[in-house]
Amino acid sequence: MRGKTVYVLNGPNLNLLGQRERAVYGEATLQDVEQRCRAHAAGLGLEVVFRQSNNEGELIGWVHEARDKAAGIAINAGAYTHTSVALHDALRAADLPSVELHLSNVYKREAFRHTSFIAPVVNGVICGFGVDSYVLAISALSALITASKKG
Repeated sequence: MRGKTVYVLNGPNLNLLGQRERAVYGEATLQDVEQRCRAHAAGLGLEVVFRQSNNEGELIGWVHEARDKAAGIAINAGAYTHTSVALHDALRAADLPSVELHLSNVYKREAFRHTSFIAPVVNGVICGFGVDSYVLAISALSALITASKKG
């Protein structure tokens, strides 16, 4: 399972997609995002474990789980991106190809969103492309996983 599975983890308030701040986050629901992720991943020969939590500890537990069960992690940690040293440490310990992603362009928003505690321990950051940010993250993970198998 590990070689073909990517974890797509979603942090706080992402369960409200399609309901809150539509001008920022768009009309798609989290279920819509999950369907797009699964379809795109399948086309790349990948399976997706897709989860959302408003609890930092649960997200950390899933990163730990991915360490043994996944080939890579795509994470939209929401507000925890800007506050969580614990997620930083968990992602570092996971030692997997990983991508931070955001629906909105965080650099066009409030200054506190310009700092990511996660960015230093992931392979890359994708933001500002709406639901396509997830698709791009899965494509990037696929490329990273393929490269790590060759190297």
